[in-house]
Amino acid sequence: MEMDETVLDDVLDDWFIESLKTYKDLHVYQLEYPTRVIDWTSERTVCVAGYRPSKSEILELHMPLKLLADENKGLCADRDFKVVRHCFTGGPIHTLKHVPGTRCIVTNDGLTSRLQLWDRVEDSDVIRKTGDIESKSKAVVERGSKIAVGSMSEPSVLHGSLIGNIELTELSSGKSVYALETDNTDILSSLHLMNHVFLACTCNGDLYVVDTRTPTVPQPIPAADGKDAVHWCMDVSTDQSSPVPAWCKVARLSSSRQVIVSDLRDLRTAVYQAKLDLQTDGPITEFMNLSWAPALDNCIAVSGFNPAVQIYNTSTWSAESKETKPLFEHHGHMTAVDSKTSLPAFITCHVWHPSRPRTVLSAATDGSVHVWDWIHKMPPNL
Repeated sequence: MEMDETVLDDVLDDWFIESLKTYKDLHVYQLEYPTRVIDWTSERTVCVAGYRPSKSEILELHMPLKLLADENKGLCADRDFKVVRHCFTGGPIHTLKHVPGTRCIVTNDGLTSRLQLWDRVEDSDVIRKTGDIESKSKAVVERGSKIAVGSMSEPSVLHGSLIGNIELTELSSGKSVYALETDNTDILSSLHLMNHVFLACTCNGDLYVVDTRTPTVPQPIPAADGKDAVHWCMDVSTDQSSPVPAWCKVARLSSSRQVIVSDLRDLRTAVYQAKLDLQTDGPITEFMNLSWAPALDNCIAVSGFNPAVQIYNTSTWSAESKETKPLFEHHGHMTAVDSKTSLPAFITCHVWHPSRPRTVLSAATDGSVHVWDWIHKMPPNL
């Protein structure tokens, strides 16, 4: 149903007044076409990309200088995002990852298993395509690949669309250095790479922990109480001060609003779990997303259920699933309208800043990109 213009104006006015009290910083950028990917290329720059079926664009954007100023923000007049580099693509971008320590970006179109490699050309405003990575799997899969990158001695990318076609590929040589040898055709929803170990989550909620140094085929670890969900996704929180990958928490989010948090050392037991108190307004399996805050202990962000991003504090949860309310909600995208549907814009993706505790970027179906730093009274341990 089309939103009444008067109602929309009232929502906009209410949110703007409230934002003066709830945000330390709030900046809005409007892309020509919407993006479903945001990834950091440095602590000051991010990449976004269009997902139109035909010609799209990859943009590297510099954060607003006013946001980055630690002092005398009022003296900094520059509130805009700046385009650092860009290029055009021949199709949509559904997945994008920057490879840490390099100028390389890896993308996938969401339609095939082929990956595209891009170079952020130094001392230039150009992003240049440098090649492709073809899946070595014999199975023909008409489905896009998930991508994960991590800290390894040789820059590599983990990719796959099914459990049975996950591969680890060296970027310099294009050589497949690992392939999961199994006939499992469960569809992947999430991948996470940690040195020689990776985690894979399927759409049905099963988790796999794989050591690429051994030929052992892992057994699935199912999600408890997952029968009502039609889709699951995952994210991993690691202790940045510890080189041991075992010291991490794994969170699984279901389309039925259930979150299960486990320790990697015992993934069959829920350390914390909760039923999220949020309304579902759209196709939640397409953009559903969960992410751990890298600089704010025990906090996760959730989007894809409605035109908002919710922040939750998992340290207040228990081993029993109970309804829980968000610590904070960003409603800024609700003030915009998707031109295709005449409905409030829907969140396509979000990402935390790597070091600023409460700074989050979010994008929506109307092409808006918001960067926001919220003000909230946190528990003493946060």
